[in-house]
Amino acid sequence: MSLTVRIDPHVHSEASYDGADPSELLLEQAAEIGLDAVVVTDHDVIHESVRAAELAPMYGLVGIPGVEVSTADGHLLALGVEEMPPRRAPMAETVAWVRERDGVAIVPHPFQRSRHGVRKRRLRGVDPDAIEVFNSWAFTGWKNRRARRYADAYGYPGVAGSDAHKVGYVGRAYTEIELEDVDRAELTTDVVLDAIRDGATGVEGRRTPMPTSARHYAGAGVRKSSFYAKYGAYRSGSLAKTGMLGAARMLYRVSPLSR
Repeated sequence: MSLTVRIDPHVHSEASYDGADPSELLLEQAAEIGLDAVVVTDHDVIHESVRAAELAPMYGLVGIPGVEVSTADGHLLALGVEEMPPRRAPMAETVAWVRERDGVAIVPHPFQRSRHGVRKRRLRGVDPDAIEVFNSWAFTGWKNRRARRYADAYGYPGVAGSDAHKVGYVGRAYTEIELEDVDRAELTTDVVLDAIRDGATGVEGRRTPMPTSARHYAGAGVRKSSFYAKYGAYRSGSLAKTGMLGAARMLYRVSPLSR
């Protein structure tokens, strides 16, 4: 018996300085397009990811908290942790910190200096659990291919992430995990994290046909419009006077999910 699990381990909510949408929308989109988990990895803040992980089972998803932390050598994804790693510490030390808390440390978009990816000479002194070998926001495929070659050469598991900063891009790239002797009822955060450590991962991030992409993004737009329409009805149009994060919290409080 085997189970294929699809996870997007690199997504940003509005809690990131460059994110756009609340976690509820990200979770709804992930469930709608057939993912089993999505990890909210905001920049240097973790509170929203912890909340998203708590909400995830209500959407039929596995709840996995995480963060994209800025180290002295570049960005690092810390999956499975519920507190902020130290900022600006050497990446090797941050990886050790994550492991001490039973988390998984993944190097995102390596070698992409414009996006705070670690340099190759610095990465040689780091021993991460996995490397992001497909990031959907890579301008060309060259850096992704370079990351894949590095992971293959040094024996690191490869993962793919959308690096979505808007709801419509969730799942644009994702990681497939093959699990043996596990059924869906037994699927937990620890099972997923152990599988990443063990290298039971596949990478999906190929260009999708235009009609499929159009339906994907249109569906996300409808869900986003519906989300804020509901909130607007509740607050009589006061969304324009409040921040997006406050809007998301208010909608959750009045939704069935909060009961």
